[in-house]
Amino acid sequence: MRTLISTAFISLDGIVDSPGGEPGYRNSGWTFKDIEFVPEAFEIKEREQRESTAILMGRVSYEAFSPVWPDMIEFAHYKTMPKYVVSTTLTDDQLVSNWGETTILRSLEEVAALKETEGGPIIIHGSAQLNNGLSDAGLIDRYHLLVFPLLLGAGKKLFSTTDKDTQRLKLIEHDAYSNGLQKQVFNVIR
Repeated sequence: MRTLISTAFISLDGIVDSPGGEPGYRNSGWTFKDIEFVPEAFEIKEREQRESTAILMGRVSYEAFSPVWPDMIEFAHYKTMPKYVVSTTLTDDQLVSNWGETTILRSLEEVAALKETEGGPIIIHGSAQLNNGLSDAGLIDRYHLLVFPLLLGAGKKLFSTTDKDTQRLKLIEHDAYSNGLQKQVFNVIR
């Protein structure tokens, strides 16, 4: 079974909305505002590219990343790995042609089937709504979080607010950096 890893830039109050400057959110670009860049805090992002073998995302994140990431040297490895977009409305003719193999999945059941295939870890970038559904369905195996010392209030949250049984996590890696960022890596306990 493949490991499904959710990776996120997240505020202390759980917001993941528009960290890179995507339009439409009041605090858009919050990862770049008033936070000193400390390279070692972002080592995990490079490691994710090395260790993952596929990318999973929802339609909104795909539409935000696909015009930009294919040409970014920082995400060069992602260009060659398979991408999966979970959407009930996206069509093949809406996929970009310069970002390698991309497959549209229509349901969480198809994500569960993908996890059952041979291969290495699958990384989920962005995709707040998809993360909520995957978490509720018990499909996420690990969280890679870079927690920013900010309270953003409103916005898309990484974690579902569904009333459900307690989901236990085990902290397997952590660090704190001079700019206030914290790295927290959790395995989901089943």
